[in-house]
Amino acid sequence: MNTLGKEDLSRYNRQIILPELGITGQEKLKGARVLMIGAGGLGCPALQYLVAAGVGCIGIVDDDAVELSNLHRQILYGTADVGRLKSLVASEKLSLLNPLIQIVSYQERLVPENAEMLFSGYDLVLDGSDNFETRFLVNDTCVRLQMPFVFGAVFKFDGQVSVFNYEGGPVYRDVFPEAPAADQRPDCADSGVLGVLPGIIGSYMAAEAIKVITGVGTPLSGRLLIIDLLDHSSQIFMIPKAPSFSKKVIAEPVPDDTGLRQVQKSGKVQERERELDMEEFKRLQQQHGESIFVIDVREPYEFEEMPSAGINIPLYDLHSSVDMLPSDKLLIFICQSGLRSRIAVQVLKDRYRGKMYSLGTLLFKHA
Repeated sequence: MNTLGKEDLSRYNRQIILPELGITGQEKLKGARVLMIGAGGLGCPALQYLVAAGVGCIGIVDDDAVELSNLHRQILYGTADVGRLKSLVASEKLSLLNPLIQIVSYQERLVPENAEMLFSGYDLVLDGSDNFETRFLVNDTCVRLQMPFVFGAVFKFDGQVSVFNYEGGPVYRDVFPEAPAADQRPDCADSGVLGVLPGIIGSYMAAEAIKVITGVGTPLSGRLLIIDLLDHSSQIFMIPKAPSFSKKVIAEPVPDDTGLRQVQKSGKVQERERELDMEEFKRLQQQHGESIFVIDVREPYEFEEMPSAGINIPLYDLHSSVDMLPSDKLLIFICQSGLRSRIAVQVLKDRYRGKMYSLGTLLFKHA
């Protein structure tokens, strides 16, 4: 039984009086068991809000220790915590925030050998990890166990949020079928991250978890929210569930009066919209040579820091730049991870009649 006691009713009063949530929703939160992967930049805010919201049992998986360089964004910790294990410190401080919550600390790294054991007994997973291997492991384990999970990621000034494997919806591999090459992966340790960004994205993750648990609102299943703090723009891209992990269709964003962009397109992936791997690109290069036109759709600051062999047209400038694109060339879109290059094909599919491909990795002049 998840009956609310007197202290529950007092502590969560401001949530309970929301007609959409009410006593029933709060009881669902009390009965929920949530596993947080990573107690870092995303995990700290997500954990704080889930504990404060009254999620009954929360597990924390993290084997890292607090470092001084963490503190500008992982504000659950203080200078005195440097050197201590994050999962233990987080457990202690979160218990002070809400002693009604059961918190389980796992001082270990998530690996294939322990993933199913750690996930068993939980209803929902939040992935606050910072590397592709862990994200794929979270996805694949949740798919096997038929568990939904909330995804978040941050890089420099950009953040992403989605809900995967929810009620038959798309999974993480529908967006990222495989990890980029090691030298092409975004890395906050090398490139940095604005300290407030994980707080914003982690809060979104907590909100999505609450929606999944209580049934309030519409979770971001089948949709990827992208936030850019430099201009405060937000984009929502539709993620159709792919029949396989080799070809994807992601919808073009169009503006609406809320400032978000949202549209869903359906249909098969056409030949001119194929996603290439490096071997296929080299084959096209041998066949067509100078007919290939490479476009780097990253932001200008990214292009300046790591110039590629293509011309730089940022993704959200493509619409206004379509007239400058050569109609007699094969367009090859590239970016850091493959997400924006796939979106670029969709952005231009109704306006550019030539052949277009997404390579999903960077090309350099020496390559």
